[in-house]
Amino acid sequence: MKPVTFAAISSLALAVALSAAAPLQAQTAPPKPVPSLEQIFRAEPYRSEPAKDADFSRSGRYLAWLWSPFGEPGTDLWVHDTKTGKTQRITSPQVMAAFEAPEDMERFDKKLRQRNTEYAERQAREVAQQAYLRGEKVDLAQWETAAIATLKKELAEKKAKDDAQKAADKAEAELEKQAMAALAAKRAGKPVPAAAPASAASSPDKDKEKELWELRDELKKKLARDKLKPADLYPGPSQFAWAHKADELVFQYRGGLYRWKADDKIPTVQPLVATQRDLKLVAYTADDSGVIYTDETRVLRSGFKQTGVQVINRELIHPDDEQKKYKIDQTAISEDGRWMSLLAKAPLKTADDKPAPPPKQVEIMNYSERWATAKKVNREVSDDKRNQQPLALYIRQLPTGNEPPRKQPAPVFTQNGGDVWFEMSDVAWARDGSRYAFTTWERDKELLRVYIGKTSCPQPSGTTAAPQGGAAGLGSGPAACDESAKPEMVLERRGEVGHEVVNVLKPRFTPDGKTLVLALDEAGWRQPYAIDVATKALRPLVKGEFEAHQVIGFTADSKAMFVLANQGDMAAMNVLRVDLASGATQALGAAGEYHRAAAASEDGRWVGAVAGNWAQRPELKLLATDGKTPARTLTDSNDKAWGELKLLRPERFNFTNRHGDRIEAYAFKPASWTAADKRPAIVYVYGGPLNDRHIVEVDSFQNTAYLFGQYMAARHGYVTIAVDPRGHSNYGRKFSDANWERPGEPQAEDLEDLVKLLPTQFGVDARRIGLNGWSFGGFQTQYTMYTRPDLFAAGIAGAGPTEWENYNSWYSGRTIGKATDRTKPVLRKYSLLPLAKGLKKPLMLVHGMQDPNVLYQDTVNVYRELLDSGKESLVELFLDPDGVHAMGGVVKPAGWHRRYEAFWLRNLGRATP
Repeated sequence: MKPVTFAAISSLALAVALSAAAPLQAQTAPPKPVPSLEQIFRAEPYRSEPAKDADFSRSGRYLAWLWSPFGEPGTDLWVHDTKTGKTQRITSPQVMAAFEAPEDMERFDKKLRQRNTEYAERQAREVAQQAYLRGEKVDLAQWETAAIATLKKELAEKKAKDDAQKAADKAEAELEKQAMAALAAKRAGKPVPAAAPASAASSPDKDKEKELWELRDELKKKLARDKLKPADLYPGPSQFAWAHKADELVFQYRGGLYRWKADDKIPTVQPLVATQRDLKLVAYTADDSGVIYTDETRVLRSGFKQTGVQVINRELIHPDDEQKKYKIDQTAISEDGRWMSLLAKAPLKTADDKPAPPPKQVEIMNYSERWATAKKVNREVSDDKRNQQPLALYIRQLPTGNEPPRKQPAPVFTQNGGDVWFEMSDVAWARDGSRYAFTTWERDKELLRVYIGKTSCPQPSGTTAAPQGGAAGLGSGPAACDESAKPEMVLERRGEVGHEVVNVLKPRFTPDGKTLVLALDEAGWRQPYAIDVATKALRPLVKGEFEAHQVIGFTADSKAMFVLANQGDMAAMNVLRVDLASGATQALGAAGEYHRAAAASEDGRWVGAVAGNWAQRPELKLLATDGKTPARTLTDSNDKAWGELKLLRPERFNFTNRHGDRIEAYAFKPASWTAADKRPAIVYVYGGPLNDRHIVEVDSFQNTAYLFGQYMAARHGYVTIAVDPRGHSNYGRKFSDANWERPGEPQAEDLEDLVKLLPTQFGVDARRIGLNGWSFGGFQTQYTMYTRPDLFAAGIAGAGPTEWENYNSWYSGRTIGKATDRTKPVLRKYSLLPLAKGLKKPLMLVHGMQDPNVLYQDTVNVYRELLDSGKESLVELFLDPDGVHAMGGVVKPAGWHRRYEAFWLRNLGRATP
């Protein structure tokens, strides 16, 4: 099993390099000194969030997206003109200040300063703490001293203000007393008593100065009170929608809707609707004269030239119970603006018509106060009886605004809810509104269905074609359109559907409305398939062993499709143009880059995608589909200081496991590496299904696998490896389904096969190999350490679900096993607790104690089993008292990995080439 290798960064053509077997090569020595963990895991992240929600105007000339440059809060709206090559920032705190209360903008500014101050202080503290441990003279109390000095000043100012108010209140009371005395004397016919001389202002009571411990208590309260929350910082727009014809858009910002027109002489932001409600944009009206949106319960329409708001769909009534109102959950409007779909859910009730009790809840303890407190979070596990809300799908014509209200039609599709696991996709509309489509999935029955519905109306006399809605068909009577016509089931699959396909089905029509395209797993890979609307025939649109489940658009003539696919390189995703007739593909992006969050223009000339790799860090790029025009980079998301760290880059390789499967991985090797070395090594693993993600991705700078891996190689001479064993997503059904009903075992086999390669091919000491993983990888690390106790010399397992019967059923029921008996915790058969006694080598368990995802009790319970089986000298705990699933409490990334560094050095030793 000799590995195939190549330098991942030496060329961007990674897909081509995969086909050639080349010997492992030592990397160029990094500059000295090696960056410290405090530099690598800087308090202020080196990257801003990538651009999101990219979308083209109907003309294809403009591309809009949400993003903010490095260091700025929120996600602002940006627009790029493909014709002029110019990019314009539409929103900013300064622009939106015109529509905000001054005190809100002051709060945003204050909190931004606080965030930046906290970043700077945290970084300085981490650097100082390491200097102190090196024996340097450092005042570690300086930050507390400064904070207490500020607190004392604030307390003094507050006391002075309170004392002044007390004095004013006292003076006012004395004047009121004199006035009442004068009034009483006047009524009694007595002389008004002379005003008493003003009493000398009493000096304010001098409080006893607080002791240091009291000031620390006050400081703790202040820090808790002022802790940054997501709503404290300027958010930017959360959503936008382009017009159907014009080059203009409407965006949603903090309960308001705003308009921007590209063809204005001086494009500016114009307010449309200002509320404090949770508004969600749906679409422009068909003629672009207004906008349609929803609040919590209704679908609303506002015109640009008219005042007022029109309710175009009121609350929905349950057909069997008029007291049970459906709440609108999703709204989709056909592009011609004549039809809308309303997916609604009814409130849960008991048999005696009372509100249903809340779902099962578990308590999570908080130890930050004097006494521990508990908060409750919802938890649904595999053996719980489900209580799914009833749902109904309504197909409605949009009223023109002139006709009287119509009686609510019957829903076209219903599901009664209850003790079932039922999922339904978004509703997709044909561009002309003639058809709609959706999919359903019933997990317990393993039943997948695809539906297509028609919206045709009665044919008016004297015409040759039936209209697709419109005023002619509105109202009631013989000419009314049938809004209750049931959709037709056009595809059904029972069993062998693939565990990872349900959430990527996403049906959508081609522009001509003749074909429905959706992702299926018919041949072992999630790929697009076409259903002919007329014949209902199903055919694949691509062929080959690769994943291609994200369709991003079509050409205007419906002859070609754009899709993201890892064709030729499982660690990358490119944009493919696919000929719908022949299946021929053309890659549009640079080979060896991972393309995400992509959108295609409706004229088929442009694609926007966040793309990059380890050498060219990801940014939003504009790709021309003509194969000639160079790509344009539209964002700049990274701090230049990141590039100055001059860190190592990994080498990709793959190997063949015992079953003939190709396993992808990458490795960091120190500059002085040779194949004859006997170096310690660390293997990082995840191993579980993760929708469309895995670890070995060319644009992923994962904290432990990548950043810490390169540090250990550069600083300590380790060989560090990240591997994607069977069990991962985006490698086809064989991989994603491998975990089903045998979690951990396929992954452990692949890890065994990897370890066999390391001594001869990677210069590794077979006696000094460690294993590390987080979440599912934390489970996998433990499973491997317990069932193959001599394979690894030590392990670190973070936040691993050790008791699958207690994990969320939305995941466990899709990836672990089926709960065949809902009265018992059947998934306990996969618990790690009975296996823990097999541990023979050092193991560190890591967990955030307030984790609502993988409960901290999973680590506590396996720790108990380890202690009970005499493993006290082998197991240790590393806990974040305030941490959640990704931790993020008092334990920060630099300190987190400093603990990892110490563990590995203690248990694997230093490199001895």
